[in-house]
Amino acid sequence: MSFFSPSPWLLRWPQALREGATALDLACGSGRHLKHLAAAGLRVTGVDRDEAAVAPLRSLAEILVADIEAGPWPLEGRAFDLVLVTNYLWRPLLPHIVDAVAPGGWLIYETFADGHQTIGRPARPDFLLQPGELLRACAGLRVVGYEDGFEGAAETGRYVQRIAAVRDAAETGVYQRYMLD
Repeated sequence: MSFFSPSPWLLRWPQALREGATALDLACGSGRHLKHLAAAGLRVTGVDRDEAAVAPLRSLAEILVADIEAGPWPLEGRAFDLVLVTNYLWRPLLPHIVDAVAPGGWLIYETFADGHQTIGRPARPDFLLQPGELLRACAGLRVVGYEDGFEGAAETGRYVQRIAAVRDAAETGVYQRYMLD
């Protein structure tokens, strides 16, 4: 996996990338995922505090420059068909992130997990998910996929936790199919 290519975890769930759907790429950085989502035909909102990093993305998406750790949640009252978070953790935001998933929408979240401190950075417990933490944070969503472990070679691998979860649409008597392949 290249640092510049989309996460395989995002690519694992193509059914979450519906053309015309709304997507939030939280802590989007220089936009490796934002670019992929926009190219797939999603209407993307990217949020990051680094003005220089997101400036080139303004032609692709709605860009919000915000320090989401120190300031107010900039997306109050908004919901998205896809909420994507990769390599980012700020625990006080977890309820806001889950609330931003629209009915029928997806949360795809992947970041470093406890154990990573033994091989590299991030190493502070503030930035490492504890076992089962994403599962607890996603209470109220339907978990479609979850992983917690080590991936890659011993020298270049990482400890990660990742979840794909959906917010069930309103009760209609029709069940969504969350395809696993």
